Amino acid sequence: MGDEGKLYVPLDLVSVYREKVVPVASMLTPNQFEAELLTGNRIDSESKGREACNILHAAGPSKVVITSINIDGSLLLIGSHDKEKSNPENSFTALANGIISTNNCFGASQKYPDNLEKAAELAVSSLQALLQRTLSDYKRAGHDPQSSSLEIRLIQSQEDIRNPQVNFKAERYN
Repeated sequence: MGDEGKLYVPLDLVSVYREKVVPVASMLTPNQFEAELLTGNRIDSESKGREACNILHAAGPSKVVITSINIDGSLLLIGSHDKEKSNPENSFTALANGIISTNNCFGASQKYPDNLEKAAELAVSSLQALLQRTLSDYKRAGHDPQSSSLEIRLIQSQEDIRNPQVNFKAERYN
């Protein structure tokens, strides 16, 4: 819907997302701006992020991951899994989908079909490795990453995606 205070869709679609999309979603991955729009609450602390997850759970999805939360200059990702609402056939988005799903190409990660914490750790670690490889390759080739349009090194990062080294740990809140 948007990011960094800007909508990418018409304002009247926000209510459609809130009233029609969120209730039928099994997994929701809004960024901070989108989560604030969907819940009507400002997320300015970790506890407010967890509160937003609970509001979104109450609206429908069993899994909620709020991304790109900026609190006092720290970038956070807050995820929540309401296992009472969970359906084993539901899936996660992007990298986390491959990690959570039991029918995937991530051999070792098939051990985590219902573990949002581990899925988040693996997905974030994979993505960070991919971004680091992309930056390193371009710097090594003499390109300025700040002024160049970078092509993501997806093929070169296959092993980092399949078997990520976990560099980011999830914290469980009850």
